[in-house]
Amino acid sequence: MNEAGRAIEAVYRAEAPRVLATLIRLLGGFDRAEEALHDAWLAALASWPERGIPTNPRAWLVSAGRFKAIDRIRRDARFDRAADQLAQQIELEALPDDSDVPAIADDQLRLVFTCCHPALSPDAQVALTLREICGLTTEEIAAAYLTSPVTIAQRIVRAKAKIRDAGIPYVVPGPDELAERIEAVLQVIYLVFNEGYLASSGACALRTDLCAEAIRLARLLGTLIEEPEVTGLLALMLLHDARRAARVVGGEIVPLDEQDRALWNQAQIAEGQALVRQVLGGRFSLYSIQAAIAAAHGSAGSDWPLIVTFYDMLMRVDPSPIVELNRAVAIAMRDGAEAGLKLVDGLEPALGDYRLWHAARADLLRRLDRTAEARSAYEAALALTTQPAEQRFIARRLRELTAPG
Repeated sequence: MNEAGRAIEAVYRAEAPRVLATLIRLLGGFDRAEEALHDAWLAALASWPERGIPTNPRAWLVSAGRFKAIDRIRRDARFDRAADQLAQQIELEALPDDSDVPAIADDQLRLVFTCCHPALSPDAQVALTLREICGLTTEEIAAAYLTSPVTIAQRIVRAKAKIRDAGIPYVVPGPDELAERIEAVLQVIYLVFNEGYLASSGACALRTDLCAEAIRLARLLGTLIEEPEVTGLLALMLLHDARRAARVVGGEIVPLDEQDRALWNQAQIAEGQALVRQVLGGRFSLYSIQAAIAAAHGSAGSDWPLIVTFYDMLMRVDPSPIVELNRAVAIAMRDGAEAGLKLVDGLEPALGDYRLWHAARADLLRRLDRTAEARSAYEAALALTTQPAEQRFIARRLRELTAPG
């Protein structure tokens, strides 16, 4: 693919989820909107290489998709009066003007709430939104879920059918409904961010577009509802995202204790820390505690005693083996590698097949100069890792263990 082709593909990748959200509103359903988006993309491939990428590619794709849908409806049902009326209705529908659409009416935000409707199962809510809002593939979603692509595909198909058959509306819910819908929406946004923060596939470890999209959606949600968890999640993502320039350098992952903190985005750090102070003034909750942990990794160094305290709190709010593993690593930083390793080893029944358990154990063994055991643990982590940047990092650790001196 030449440079022009790559530029066109990049524009489409960035705009397709937003175009789809708008087409769903204009056309009234997932299937029709997805067909229209596909047709618009084919039209772009035929036009853009010769005429150049339009000034507003999103509007171009929405317009092309709408007209392609009208043509398809009339072609498929020439003698169906209802179909002809639908085509006329779509044709008369005003196309969106990005500059006039208030944040609360953002099509993607409306689509998030539609996908997260309580009539759908929680797993289907998340899978459908990741696919339709952010354009993740079923393979990428499966990696986030630790399940198979076939399972994810089935969830998405069933969720679309449920939305269609139940007539679930494409609207932002009213104030009385928001509370029951917010947890699933936050889970979706955070999974999107995590996929961007460490991509499950592809040579590039970071997908900054997904990180930016997750932060954008959280900001939009914050304008819609005053909820500490929304603020906490926004703070958490801002603090993590602020460190990306130091976290991946030259395509290589740099662990926190080796990062050049001067490369951190200080404006984002300041905003995230201010939001943490805001939410910690109220009740402690899942995302606010995680944000507090991220804030405790300050520019001058990490406050490990405070971080352990926050992990103790997180264990009360959201007890899980993953939280226990992170707490054990923090204890190792506070009390020494031996103390941490004892806790990590105790998690083997729950996390023995988890790559980061092996990686954490390998790092502690390395720090204790138990080289042979560390090498074996790194090899186990490498065998379970599919992300290329992570693979390179673990391979580098293995080379360091075998290097003379």
